[in-house]
Formats: sequence, C-alpha cells, structure tokens
Amino acid sequence: MSEVRIEEVHKSFGAVEVLKGVSLNVEAGQVVALIGRSGSGKSTLLRCINGLETIQSGRIEIAGHEVTQDKAKLRALRTEVGIVFQSYNLFPHLSVGENIMLAPRIVKNVSAAQARTVAQDVLNLVGLSEKFGAYPDQLSGGQQQRVAIARSLAMHPKVMLFDEVTSALDPELTEEVLNVMEKLARDGMTMILVTHEMGFARRVASTTVFMHQGKIWEQGPSPTLFADPQTPELRQFVKSDVK
Repeated sequence: MSEVRIEEVHKSFGAVEVLKGVSLNVEAGQVVALIGRSGSGKSTLLRCINGLETIQSGRIEIAGHEVTQDKAKLRALRTEVGIVFQSYNLFPHLSVGENIMLAPRIVKNVSAAQARTVAQDVLNLVGLSEKFGAYPDQLSGGQQQRVAIARSLAMHPKVMLFDEVTSALDPELTEEVLNVMEKLARDGMTMILVTHEMGFARRVASTTVFMHQGKIWEQGPSPTLFADPQTPELRQFVKSDVK
C-alpha cells in the first residue's frame, strides 16, 4: 500500500490554477524529490499534502489518513506527518530541548521524562546532542534547521515533508542539513522534498518528479531522469542548473 496517494488534485488561488490535476504515489521508504522552476506548483503541492492548503478537487491520502479540512482529522494526520520549512519556526524563548519536547507533551500527552529522552535521542540523530540547553539565537542557521528537523522527528512521523529547507543557508550549512536528510533516507524514512539541490536529488532521491506549469511533466528514477530527460522543458531545466 502506498504511504502517499495523490489523485487528480486541482488547486487554485483565486482565478489562478496552480495545480492542474496532479497524481502521484509514494511507497513506504521512498524518497521523492520535487524539482522545477519557481511557480511550477512544488511547494503548493507539499502544503496540500499536509492540509495547509485546501484543494478544489481530487483526493490526498497520507499515512492512512485522508486529507480533509476536518480539524480533528488534520490533528491526527499531523501526528504522523512531519513538515520542515525554509524558516525554522523555533520558539526563541524556549531552549532547544524545550522546543523539541513541546509537541510530544501537548499532542501525544507523553510524560516530561519520556519527552526529554525522545528529545535527546533525536538531537543525537541530527548531531546536536550537546545543544539541548542552548537557545535558538545561540545556534547557526544550519543548526537551527537541524533542530527543526529533530522537532519533527520527535513525533515519530511515518512521512517527512521538506520544503526548500536549505535555500536560506550558505553552502557549508546546507551540507550539514543535507547530511542529516541523507541519513534519514538511509534509515528508511519516507520523504517528499522540494529542493533546488540537484546533486542531492540525483544522489539521494529514489524518484525525481519534475513539475512544470502546475503539472507533473516528467518523473522517474533519479539517475535516469537526470541522465536522459525526455522533454525539452526538463532538458532545459537540467542544463540551466549550474549548482
């Protein structure tokens, strides 16, 4: 059974149709990279998958939950689906450990001791075990992004969504964050990521999806897709990428 099923999804903002009948299946343990020019619908699709945007028609199911606007169902979905954005969204008045412990305590009602153990485990996973008591403003951008990933992992999600998580970082910090995501991929986490990091998509994503004008224009195993684009639009996109 697919971990993520997207069927004929249409999404408009006013008169502008941003997603024009998108369908995609993602199997458990698969890493899917969404690539394409700005405005092609990548980030909108990711936000629809997590219920942050309402779709006009079609159907989305993720980790066994149908995405609806029912608040109780959305809450249940978000206990099993993590999302990390370009902005870290950490609470500045809370320590790193407290930021991570918050959702498990409030949403899953786990004890303080258990939440602390989980927080230490996920910080260790992202290579920041020594930063438990630090505050966000004491961390670099790359470290803050790794804490944001750890915070999502603390909920033990079945699926992780990443929306351009490295686009605000310089190359050295980008590498830090990509290393964490690569480790998650090796450990079998189901992931969908919107990225401009073509080298990372080639190396880590099992499947790459090229979006163009609100549609899935081309998709396939990452090595094949990059080596032998079938459409002029993807050929031009790959050629223009100089990273």
